[in-house]
Amino acid sequence: MKGIAGAAVRYRIMAWVTGVVLATAFIWLVIGRVFLDYGNDANRPALYGLLWLCHGWLYFIYLVTGVDLAFRMRYGIFKTIGILLAGTIPFMSFVAEHYTHKDVQVRLAAQNLSSSI
Repeated sequence: MKGIAGAAVRYRIMAWVTGVVLATAFIWLVIGRVFLDYGNDANRPALYGLLWLCHGWLYFIYLVTGVDLAFRMRYGIFKTIGILLAGTIPFMSFVAEHYTHKDVQVRLAAQNLSSSI
């Protein structure tokens, strides 16, 4: 269970960054389609496309950090896939990060308790 704390910090940062970018792009998508007529490609600003491009690259880094943490925590396949898919659903990376952080804290506390005995 070596390096869990560092992997957890990297995962937390990427979950928040990816989540914020995805949430911003999603909100912009909804507002653009409903109020600003972004259904037509000519009406979309260049920053809108750049935001989705950034999310794609950030999501790749999120996948790497999520797999790293899942391997270090020895998660099962379904929990690992759940963590990884959370980066594709708006606001779900925040939820996955919250529960993963709680699990990491419990494991680190148990590890510290067992090493002090």
